Amino acid sequence: MLDDFHLRLAPDMSSWLKTFLQKPKKGPKPSGNNATESSSSFPSSLPARSSGSLGSGLTASPKQASSASLASTNSSDSIRWSKPYDVCICHNEGDLDFVEQLVSYLETQPEHFRCFLQPRDAAPGAAVVTELCDAVQNSHCWVLLITPHFLTDPWCRYQMHHALTEAPMANGRTIPVLKDLDRKDYPRELRCIYYISVAIWETSFKQIRETLIRYLQELYQNTNGRD
Repeated sequence: MLDDFHLRLAPDMSSWLKTFLQKPKKGPKPSGNNATESSSSFPSSLPARSSGSLGSGLTASPKQASSASLASTNSSDSIRWSKPYDVCICHNEGDLDFVEQLVSYLETQPEHFRCFLQPRDAAPGAAVVTELCDAVQNSHCWVLLITPHFLTDPWCRYQMHHALTEAPMANGRTIPVLKDLDRKDYPRELRCIYYISVAIWETSFKQIRETLIRYLQELYQNTNGRD
């Protein structure tokens, strides 16, 4: 009886397979909020890196879909405004050039991200520990610029650990950005979190922007319910 079933099933499967193979292939889907996932890496496979530079001709070319997806989070009653900052940039002062250009890029996007940059936004004379903790608690997301400078800076590592304490799961709030770093030096504490590897500065900036948009949109949806 089982053999008879297989004999009856085989022609049907052959006909289905032939029809499937004859279907025209669809073109690639346009990239949207998943751009960061396709360009970022998992700690077990750190891609090759090269020092990038941001040319003077860098211009913002935001995707309309991304701006539209964040529009609802800009309403006056949005949970986005429950914190003073959208993102805190955790970095060592030796990487300030990269960080300043990243902040300039994010703050001039249509979303007008509110960035905490310690040299600019820290209260004069405040205790370092207090400033670092407040920066983490007052921001929705945290960009960790992991570089050789970062790894040798105890204050950077302290802020990284504080961020992981605030959000220990890989839920999008912590955004590691690797620059000029070998895989063997990647912090073990971040091994379960996707990261963005810096090759070309402009590309990395766009990936960070897309990650922030996605998190803020998900935060809004989880709070207000999906449409």
